[in-house]
Amino acid sequence: MISEAKAHAMAQTALAFWGNASAPPRLVRIGENVVFEAHLRDGRHVALRLHRPGYQSLAAIEAELEWCAALADAGVPVPRPVRAINGGWTGHVANRRASCVEWLAGEPIGAGHLPLVGDAGQVRAEAAELGALIARFHGACDAGAVPDDFPRKPWDAKALLGERPRWGAFWDNPALDEKGRALLLAARDEARNRVTQARDFGPIHADLLRENVLRGPEGLALIDFDDSGPGWRLYDLGTALVSAWRDPQLPALVEGLLAGYSALRPLPPDQRALLPVFMALRAFASAGWVMSRCALDDPRNAAYAERAVALARHVLEGTAPWEASRA
Repeated sequence: MISEAKAHAMAQTALAFWGNASAPPRLVRIGENVVFEAHLRDGRHVALRLHRPGYQSLAAIEAELEWCAALADAGVPVPRPVRAINGGWTGHVANRRASCVEWLAGEPIGAGHLPLVGDAGQVRAEAAELGALIARFHGACDAGAVPDDFPRKPWDAKALLGERPRWGAFWDNPALDEKGRALLLAARDEARNRVTQARDFGPIHADLLRENVLRGPEGLALIDFDDSGPGWRLYDLGTALVSAWRDPQLPALVEGLLAGYSALRPLPPDQRALLPVFMALRAFASAGWVMSRCALDDPRNAAYAERAVALARHVLEGTAPWEASRA
């Protein structure tokens, strides 16, 4: 993990590609990427991102930025990328690429470790708003807001369910016992069969957790496209639900999300029926992701493993977790 002092030094160097800042940047987050808030000398208010080394190629990062610029042009509320003074999308410092996007005012609509806020009506209404935004985003991609060359890694069956999933072999999570491991492997096999029934495949966000949805003065906006690439559109919907897998308001969340989405984009019954599978796929991916980010006995391993096992059971039983929540 990079230190705050080193992050600040790198940010100051990187901002020179955008003409420097009028004041020291403010550290927002050190995570997968390092993010700063800054005010450029030309007056623009931006978010500076120092990209994690080795995750995306330069071509993939620049394709993401070009894509987000096109989405913003199409009216989708996403951060608009800011070109460097040399006309390019990125700069570099040490082993990291840097990029800037216009700052979006707002706060995340929630966090994975927190319960959903409000009564069923409030949860349903906000979820409908989010579903409509996801549908607009998917529609803009289909309408042409994607670069001709889109060198982003796909979220396909190999990436999610192959022998070497992109985020790690989730069935090897150290918190699993033999029964849990066997259950995940069986659900993995079943999911491989079920995903072949999904028909809508194209550019997706791939990380639509509540933390990556901001509510600002003009409504909801999507941020953090670092994991984006071609994938099943149902994966975006499943990701939007997965953090609430055992929240008592999950039925209202699902109802609102599907109502908002299907009002703008067709979602036939046979595709809706696959949503529990794609919710489980995100839980599986996260159970693999967490393994490389914490110690073996870290409680996060157990939390992600528990969720993956619970949703795997729904895959094997052909049930939906929100119906269980309603019971």
